[in-house]
Amino acid sequence: MSPRPAPDLDLRRDQVIRAARDLAESDGWPAVTMRRLAGDLGVTQPVLYSAFASRQALIDAVALNGFGDLAAALEAAEASPMARMRAYLDFAAAHPRVYEAMFSLPSGLIFGDNSPEPLHRAFAAIRDAFPDADGTRAEVAWSALHGLATLQASGRLRPSAVQARLDLAHRMLTQQEAS
Repeated sequence: MSPRPAPDLDLRRDQVIRAARDLAESDGWPAVTMRRLAGDLGVTQPVLYSAFASRQALIDAVALNGFGDLAAALEAAEASPMARMRAYLDFAAAHPRVYEAMFSLPSGLIFGDNSPEPLHRAFAAIRDAFPDADGTRAEVAWSALHGLATLQASGRLRPSAVQARLDLAHRMLTQQEAS
């Protein structure tokens, strides 16, 4: 009998991340347990733990994967402020549980100079649309977009005013600073 081939850990990690994302989007984060994922994937829990040391590590991986997807969505949009704003809000609305993992759930991801590459790419796509000398305008734009995305997702803003809010945020964020 020949030995079994070594598992492709990257492939396994990608499969587990995809399964966790899909499960979270359909049933929410409380449903995402290592036991449930193992059952859904037809593997044992130790197989999952060989790819992710903990549920938190898996959630962090989903969040990081989400930042990569957000960066790709922003980069695919026209570089104009309005197009990038719309792409950001569309991403958040289309992937609410992934967005939750990215920004609302506890995370071991570090934001700042030592951030992983997908976080840098996502911020760079916003900074390109809202340029200034030190990135402050991009930080405010990201903050405003995050607030809109979060409040819209929670139903705390009027659905009829989505475009009006986006237009107002665009005007506010793109006006030149007074001398």
